[in-house]
Formats: sequence, structure tokens, C-alpha cells
Amino acid sequence: MALDAESVVRAAYHAAEGGVLDVKGFAELFAEDGVFNNVVAGESYRGEHLGDLVTAMGQLAPDIHRELHRFHVQGNVVSVELSIRGTVTGPFETPAGVIKPSGAKLDIPTADFWYIEDGKIKEFNCYVGVSVMLAQLGVAPDFASAVAAS
Repeated sequence: MALDAESVVRAAYHAAEGGVLDVKGFAELFAEDGVFNNVVAGESYRGEHLGDLVTAMGQLAPDIHRELHRFHVQGNVVSVELSIRGTVTGPFETPAGVIKPSGAKLDIPTADFWYIEDGKIKEFNCYVGVSVMLAQLGVAPDFASAVAAS
């Protein structure tokens, strides 16, 4: 029996909670050709990689929680305004190396758009406030390098 769009999306959020962290269950909510787009970072996940970001966020902040502020359903499209919250007790991989756990509190503004077909996630577009997240991790922008490069 196919679930309605709202139930599918709520199940995905539940599977990605720190106290649950059911990566396999999260991925199984997607259609065979489903895609998870981390839009701001320019990354897309498919197939066996659908749970990669869920795993990474769970490692960064094992108490990860998504506070759903506004939840809108229009047919098979679900849009959600939320905050991703947690405590940084795990490492954060960067191109320059690993940022060690700091105990920093994350409260990242996010907007998610879910497209459901036949009770499965066909497309999930996640717009995370990366600049806010990086600031909360203590990562300051390097304006001097950008100016020097120009």
C-alpha cells in the first residue's frame, strides 16, 4: 500500500533523527531512480549513496534533530521550513582537513522540497544554510585569499 506524500516525508525525517538514524530505512523511502539533491553544496545522491548525508550528519552531531517549523502539502509536493539542530561531537571533513569535535551547537536554517510519486520519494531538494552552519562550526570565510586571487 502506497503512503501519502506527507506520511512518506515524515517517515524520512524520523529515519534521519539522531535517536533513530535508520539510514537503510531512509534510503528505502526513495524510488528506484530517486535522487537527493544537496542543492547549496551542489551534490546529488542516488542509489546506494542516498543515505550518505544522513550518515555524515549523524556522525557530526549524533543528537541531530530536525525541528519542522512549517509543513505544506500540495498533492505530491511537500515543502518544509525547518532547522537542523544538534551538538558537534564528531569530526567534520573539509577539503583542508578535519575539524575536530568542538561541542558547538548547530541551529541551521533549511528549506526542503520533496516530490513523491507512487508513495516513494522521486526527488528531494535540500537547501541548507551552509554559511550559518560553517559559522557555527567556527569556519570563517577567507576574504583575503579571494581578494588576492582576483
